[in-house]
Amino acid sequence: MSDLQRSFLKAKLAHLPPLPPDDVAEVPVETDHDDSSSSASSASSTRTIKPLQSKNMFARSTSTASGKGGQLEQIPWSTYISQELYLHSHATDGKPAITHHVYVTPPAAQGPLFVTHHGAGSSGLSFAVLASEIRRLLPKAGILSLDARGHGETVILTPEEGGSTTLDLSLETLGNDMIDVIRLTQAELGWEELPPLVLVGHSLGGAVVTDVASRGVFKDKVLAYAVLDVVEGSAIDALQSMQTYLSTRPSGFSTQASGIEWHTSARITVPALLRQNPSPQTPSGTWVWRTDLAKTQPFWEGWFKGLSKKFLEAKGGKLLLLAGTDRLDKELTIGQMQGKYQLQVFPEAGHFIHEDLPDKTAAVLVDFYRRNDRTALVLPPKVSDLLRSNKEGSLGL
Repeated sequence: MSDLQRSFLKAKLAHLPPLPPDDVAEVPVETDHDDSSSSASSASSTRTIKPLQSKNMFARSTSTASGKGGQLEQIPWSTYISQELYLHSHATDGKPAITHHVYVTPPAAQGPLFVTHHGAGSSGLSFAVLASEIRRLLPKAGILSLDARGHGETVILTPEEGGSTTLDLSLETLGNDMIDVIRLTQAELGWEELPPLVLVGHSLGGAVVTDVASRGVFKDKVLAYAVLDVVEGSAIDALQSMQTYLSTRPSGFSTQASGIEWHTSARITVPALLRQNPSPQTPSGTWVWRTDLAKTQPFWEGWFKGLSKKFLEAKGGKLLLLAGTDRLDKELTIGQMQGKYQLQVFPEAGHFIHEDLPDKTAAVLVDFYRRNDRTALVLPPKVSDLLRSNKEGSLGL
């Protein structure tokens, strides 16, 4: 080939569009499904996702920007959220009394309330930076981020003497707790009625918000719900290696800063995961985990069993954010091809998508809310009203 031919081809190639990525293939989307079991207002993906190479379900991304420059001191939660509440639920029907601890920034008039539920072993502060990012993009939005029982500063009390009781982390109980927290917050802040709700859950929290949405307790107040990096098939598969993961995790740390460093400098979320060891002379260290994840093993399978079916059938807009397409199971793959929910994949993130990429996650959630917002929806007048109006006009009334 001559130099002239090479120059000609090089010029032509420079003007060609880039090749599409290898992990997607465009296909038409089927929309002939029942609107009662899916969301017509959700923005469905128009691409069929091919599974990528499997990645660690529990991995944290090493690209997080938190704590740059070697800073490991704790960041106060008030940097991101306006207030904290302690909500008291009395003992009833043999159930223990509980004091729920939540972080909340109330919404402005007609603004939505994003209600978040963290994963096992985390706390409400897992969503602190995300909350700030949501408010930056949507200033009228409110945030309600709870500490699940056995996590953070939520405390369980026995009806008789206020001591600790057996920890019940079943899906039904966690769902009941989330419902109670929403109602107690409404009463505490004096809201006459609930604002529009967007439920957001990460990992175990994704199963909880799906369970709450499927119950229909809040009816049309739940605009939509979002699940972050958990689906039934891959979650249950990952449970097989959970004990191995826990065995590689330190049992404690000598200082909070050591725990922050181990978590890739998560200065806002980590302090809420640790408590001071009452027996500091033990090998576990001065700071130990608030939640003993090994003791939650009896509940693991119950958290995720039937999740995919429930996710697809509950009413409201549906969003699934994943750190990799290898998470998708068969049922969700079919549902995605049929356009039953919105799918967003962040392959550059780890399992904690909302902590690794809070700005991008917030942008997706705010856009998701706007697609499902019914407050700006203006319905056309009824035919009977139009006929009545025309009749009165013809009579000169």
